[in-house]
Amino acid sequence: MSQTVPIPHGLPMERNAGPFDPPREITRLREARPVSPMVFPDGHEGWLVTGYDAVRQLMADTRFSSRQDIGIIHMPYETPGMPAPTEPSPQIPGLFIAMDPPDHTRLRRKLIGAFTVKRMKQLEEHIIEIAERQLDEMARLTPPVDLVKEFALPVPSLVICELLGVPYADRENFQVNSAKFLVKDQSLEEKMAAYGAMTTYLAELVTRKRAEPGEDILSDLARDEDLSIEELIGVAFLLLLAGHETTANMLALGTFALLEHPEQLAELRADTDLLPGAVEELMRYLSVADIFYRYATEDIEIGGETIPEGSTVVVSLLAANRDPQRFENPDALDVHRKARGHLSFGHGVHQCLGQQLARIEMRAGFDGLLRRFPTLELALPAGEVKLRTDMNIYGVHELPVTWTEAAR
Repeated sequence: MSQTVPIPHGLPMERNAGPFDPPREITRLREARPVSPMVFPDGHEGWLVTGYDAVRQLMADTRFSSRQDIGIIHMPYETPGMPAPTEPSPQIPGLFIAMDPPDHTRLRRKLIGAFTVKRMKQLEEHIIEIAERQLDEMARLTPPVDLVKEFALPVPSLVICELLGVPYADRENFQVNSAKFLVKDQSLEEKMAAYGAMTTYLAELVTRKRAEPGEDILSDLARDEDLSIEELIGVAFLLLLAGHETTANMLALGTFALLEHPEQLAELRADTDLLPGAVEELMRYLSVADIFYRYATEDIEIGGETIPEGSTVVVSLLAANRDPQRFENPDALDVHRKARGHLSFGHGVHQCLGQQLARIEMRAGFDGLLRRFPTLELALPAGEVKLRTDMNIYGVHELPVTWTEAAR
C-alpha cells in the first residue's frame, strides 16, 4: 500500500503540463492510486479521488454528503487548496448544490420544469439569434479584440438574464461580483463581501417579483409560497452564477483550445455535423469546473479503499475525464470522439440542471464563431494568454483574437 500523500500547500493545482492539461501531480496520483489519502495544510487527513470509475461511483452515492454544516468540509464555492475549516459552516437557504436529499430534492424539483429538454429546444432558435447578434457587434469592431469581453461572456449572460428575468443592464453588478466571488486566494471576508453584494441585489429583485411576477423563471419560483425569500435568493444566486460563468469560460477556453489544435479546427470547419460531438469533447477535455468536495457520512468502500466516516473527500472531474481507463488517448483533443460519458456536468443527484441549456449555447456559439470568422487567430503568443489559474472556474481572463475579414 502506498504512503499517504502529504500536500503541504494544498491541492496540487498548478497547471504545469500546459494550459489545457491536468497538473502533472494529479495525473501521477491517478495512475498510482485513484483513491488517495491526503493531508490538508492544516494537518487533517482526507481523500483525493481522481479515477473515472471511482469519481462516478462517489458522485452517485448520497452517503457522500454535499452539506457543509455537518463536518469539516469546504463549501462548494470555497477555495481549493486552502485549509478546510475546522468547524462546520451554516447552510445557506436555497443553495441546493450544498444540500442532500430530501432538502435538495424539494428545491431541485421546483426547477426541473424550467430546464426540460423540450423547453430548452424551444429556446434554441432564440439563443442562436442572441449569439448571431453578438457576433454582428464583434464583426463591426477593428481587431484585435478580447473574445471574452465581446463574445464569450455576453452570450450566456444575455441568455441567463432573459431566462431568469434579471435586467441585462445590471450585468456590471453580477459579473463583477461573481468574478470576485470565484477568486481562490482571498479571505473569507472578501469572498463573503462579493456574495453579500450579489445577494443584496437579488433580494430586491426577487422581492419585486413576488409582488409583481412576470414571465420568467424567478417569477415562476416567486409565485410558489412554499419558498421563502431567503430560499429564492439562494436559488437565484446559484442559477445566475452557474448560468453564465461556466459557459462563458467554455466558449473562451474552447476557442483557445481549437486555435491551438488547427487540424481539429479545420475538420470542424469542414464538417459542422461534428459540432455536437465536438462540444462534448471540449467539455471532457477542458473540464472548467474541476474540484468538488464531499463528506463521508459513514465508512464507505470505493476503488478498493475504505474511506472512513467523517472524511473530507476531494474530487477532480478533470482527472476523471482524462482517465485512460475510460477514454482512449485521453490527453488528445479529438472532435471525432464519442465523449458522451464525460463527467463535466457531474453525476448523480447533483448533475447540472442547466446542462441542455449549456450545450445549446455552446453549439450556437462555436457554430457562429467558426462560420463568421474563418480567419480567426490569436493576436498574441499562446504562452501570453492570461489563464484563470487564480479562479475556482478555469478558463482565460482575456483572449485577444484577430481576423482578416469577417463573414457578414
